[in-house]
Amino acid sequence: MSVSHHVVRLTPRELSRQTVARSKISVSPAPPVLGRENDYFGNAVNYFTLQEPHTKLTVEAYSELEVHPAPMPDFAASPAWNVVRDTLPAGHASDSLDAYQFVFDSRRVAGSTEMAAYARESFPEGRPLMEAVLDLMHRIHQDYRFDTKATEVSTPVETFFEKRRGVCQDFAHLQIACLRSLSLPARYVSGYLRTLPPSGKPRLVGADASHAWCAAWCPGTGWVDFDPTNDCVPSDGHITVAWGRDYSDVSPIHGVLLGGAHHTLDVGVDVMPLV
Repeated sequence: MSVSHHVVRLTPRELSRQTVARSKISVSPAPPVLGRENDYFGNAVNYFTLQEPHTKLTVEAYSELEVHPAPMPDFAASPAWNVVRDTLPAGHASDSLDAYQFVFDSRRVAGSTEMAAYARESFPEGRPLMEAVLDLMHRIHQDYRFDTKATEVSTPVETFFEKRRGVCQDFAHLQIACLRSLSLPARYVSGYLRTLPPSGKPRLVGADASHAWCAAWCPGTGWVDFDPTNDCVPSDGHITVAWGRDYSDVSPIHGVLLGGAHHTLDVGVDVMPLV
């Protein structure tokens, strides 16, 4: 390549359950400028430009974090999902207004009558919202299969809905699409999984690479994460890096390359405890 421009989202977010002690992005060949800013959603974004010919680009991110288990909400005590749907944005409160923007279709995730029908099996009238979302997660995990060869990064959620095979991005997009099809807020979350599980726990699908899950919003509780790929509510084994409307808002590395006939991409992630 003769010139390339890039933005990367590889720095974990600061959360109540996740404190970033230090974080560093290294790029080779070294760019003349490596800048940083926060995007619309508050995700840390690094950007750089290489203005000399290069045949290889290496981007390494290193972070040290202190992570605590997320408190488990009382799902049965959440308000009825149809009440939440009908009252958004209730009273124009700032948190409900923020959540309301995640009700609408986005570039890669659009609701449909077919997905609404699939979701409604988990959402009878009056059921607590978080119970219904949890049940939907269980059903997606049961009905769909993880298959790294079935889809690509650009595969539409509608294709995954029909083929029923794909990767974590597809699982997350589908649960988001189902919730939005019922006019409920849902957002896409990208991050990492602990590489080696604690003793006695199974290894989660999606380790060794970037992972994706979704989050649903509940009045009084806020955003709650759900991982349909692994059929679990994320805790201290999930590291949150970024969130947005769908994958296009949080792509770990995005850029423009000028020159060169083709390129290949290799990705590796290790998440290990320091003690």
